[in-house]
Amino acid sequence: MSIALKVPLVLTALRALLAPVMVVLAIFHPAPWAFGICLVAGFLSDVFDGVIARRLGIATPSLRRLDSIADTVFYVAATFAAWHLYPQVIKAHLESLLLLAALEAARYVFDLVKFKREASYHMWSSKLWGIVLFAAFFALLAGGYTGPWMGAPLYVGIAADLEGLAISWVLPQWQADVPSIVHAL
Repeated sequence: MSIALKVPLVLTALRALLAPVMVVLAIFHPAPWAFGICLVAGFLSDVFDGVIARRLGIATPSLRRLDSIADTVFYVAATFAAWHLYPQVIKAHLESLLLLAALEAARYVFDLVKFKREASYHMWSSKLWGIVLFAAFFALLAGGYTGPWMGAPLYVGIAADLEGLAISWVLPQWQADVPSIVHAL
């Protein structure tokens, strides 16, 4: 495999590798500029891994699934950093965070039961969630903003998870890359 064909995989791996860096930063050296670099690098790697994979014609369902796993690992680490450094923000939005976690678990279980594998829809609502999530974590970890907009990614995530559950409900068989419930119908 040529080096060019490995670029999407390297970008996806970068996001996963940044997760422990953010945990270490949160615990030992919570420098806002370092969080900013990690978050921007993670966000850009998330944007460009898929773009490059599609242009190279190597956007396989397994690469898309790996992308989703890297996203989860990256944002769980960012959530740990937020909880460790700004526990009051997590506490202020705990009910929404628990609902989001329950919906994520319900989607995972539902997809495993119905399709015998995890979904990897890459919905437009999930892309919006990624943008809002990045903006909120950047504002919090790199900028120290703790205002009311910190709940926005939770609400967008809840909506995205509800759409994902609806897509899984209506699809007769597993399918990758379903942009919206309209496409599933």
